[in-house]
Amino acid sequence: MRVIIRDISRIVLQTLKDRKLFAKFSKYEFWLKSVAFLGHVISGEGVKVDSQKIDAVRRWSRLTSVFDIRSFLGLAGYYRHFAERFSSISAPLTKLTQKKVKFQWSDACERSFEELKKEMH
Repeated sequence: MRVIIRDISRIVLQTLKDRKLFAKFSKYEFWLKSVAFLGHVISGEGVKVDSQKIDAVRRWSRLTSVFDIRSFLGLAGYYRHFAERFSSISAPLTKLTQKKVKFQWSDACERSFEELKKEMH
């Protein structure tokens, strides 16, 4: 892995030099083991959820309105590829966002909400 990173770094720096561009080393970070980017942590091990961002989902208090559900599902949905069966788990909550459905928090909604929070890892 180090050889690949060193080669990539050499290519990037050589490309800058060839095009007469300069990088001020105090403004950039090179040779990092991981990088936080758009709510994800990217490393040699792959892409993971940024734990600081996902804590907002885990701490979310009970949903009391359609607006709350849409907000929660929007944030949780951003990380949907980290939660297996996201669509089926979120179905009871998604149903409450439909226009002709009366907002009534049920046990199924509570289970869905708690399971989605637990699945975010």
